[in-house]
Amino acid sequence: MTRFVLKRLAGAAFVLLALSVLVYALFYLAPGDPARLACGERCNPQQIAQVREQLGLNDGMAVQYLHFLQGVFAGRDHSTGTSLVHCDAPCLGLSYQSDQQVTRLVLERLPATASLTLGAMVIWLVVGVGTGLLSALRRGGPTERLLTLITLAGTGTPVFILGLLLLMAVCAYLQWLPFPSYVPLGEDPEQWAWNMLLPWLTLGFFESAKYARLTRGSTLETLAEDHIRTFRAYGVGERSVVTRHALRGAVPPVIAVSAVDLGSMFGGAVLTESLFGIPGLGKTLIDGVKAIDLPVVVGVVMVTGTFVVLANVVADLLYAAADRRVVLT
Repeated sequence: MTRFVLKRLAGAAFVLLALSVLVYALFYLAPGDPARLACGERCNPQQIAQVREQLGLNDGMAVQYLHFLQGVFAGRDHSTGTSLVHCDAPCLGLSYQSDQQVTRLVLERLPATASLTLGAMVIWLVVGVGTGLLSALRRGGPTERLLTLITLAGTGTPVFILGLLLLMAVCAYLQWLPFPSYVPLGEDPEQWAWNMLLPWLTLGFFESAKYARLTRGSTLETLAEDHIRTFRAYGVGERSVVTRHALRGAVPPVIAVSAVDLGSMFGGAVLTESLFGIPGLGKTLIDGVKAIDLPVVVGVVMVTGTFVVLANVVADLLYAAADRRVVLT
């Protein structure tokens, strides 16, 4: 197990390094002048040149990338034009637009994304796994056909359409809730929960369709195996067959996919955050791309990549714990 974890962590470090190189290369070649955007429309060419020098944009891509790696592992000093600002490791740079440390910006936005992701995860696991299991056990009946129809509708409906429908139905037509406005958990837990309810339902229902199909397929495959037929032939009760044996074979794929989804969602559920105005990592990434704010874009992508890679390692470990037939190599 130790050897497997160390091997996966080494592979994760290589993937993150390659990801950072790719992101830097793409945005270094992207059209637009970050110095002009950071300085403003009224800046003259001399002021723009000064800002470009201040941001280190006159250096080549390789030099800028090496400075980025230096900041991640050892910290570095950044010029703000009038003074030097030290950024402790892990330093992801300073935003071109606000001169704010990207690491601090990410840490400020991470709780909002975590609130959305963890709440939605509870919904998509409970609804998705429950629906998929019920659909598999009622195969061929009207219940299975109804659940399949709902699952297909959830899969084919874009998340922003689903969110808009919920906003119009719940907030505008029925007026059960006011239009959501993000409130931090530490300020008012009750208002935080009420304002996060619609985003949770939107993202949770959208993802639950995938888990319903996955659970249904895994359960049907497990129920068709020889050892299940043997248990039934020996008179083992159907409830025991399903809960103690069939679910054991159906759960590992759900664990693997949910861990990966959780890691990617921590990088920001972009559409959901933008639709409901949640100040999370997804919205931060979109704003950074629009402003060609390279440090913000690279920082958020690296944090996202870290969550995804670590989630894959955790998924492999959980899969092995749930299914003893898995061999760690």
